[in-house]
Amino acid sequence: MSENTVAVTDASFDIDVINSDVPVLLDFWAPWCGPCKMIAPVLEEVGAEFEGSVKVCKINVDENTEIAGRFGVRGIPTLMLFKDGEVAGTKVGAMSKSDLLAFISDNT
Repeated sequence: MSENTVAVTDASFDIDVINSDVPVLLDFWAPWCGPCKMIAPVLEEVGAEFEGSVKVCKINVDENTEIAGRFGVRGIPTLMLFKDGEVAGTKVGAMSKSDLLAFISDNT
């Protein structure tokens, strides 16, 4: 990943997402997904802007099928916002930065 996003795995999910002391924006993605590639730079920007108040994480659904299955992810990119270990909101598909910022503010 990068300095503004955290790579999450099935094994690290509880530590990185459920037990986080700040809200977590989790991107379910795959390397072959065009819309996932489109939204990646936006997630980087958001990760930098919200550093310390919202953690931006990414989980590769090809390599980590357990978590995607647990949350019923059927299309990617799927963005889930977790607050206090619970899903506070879900969006499927690539979105603009302004839409992403509105999604975060509506659910934190």
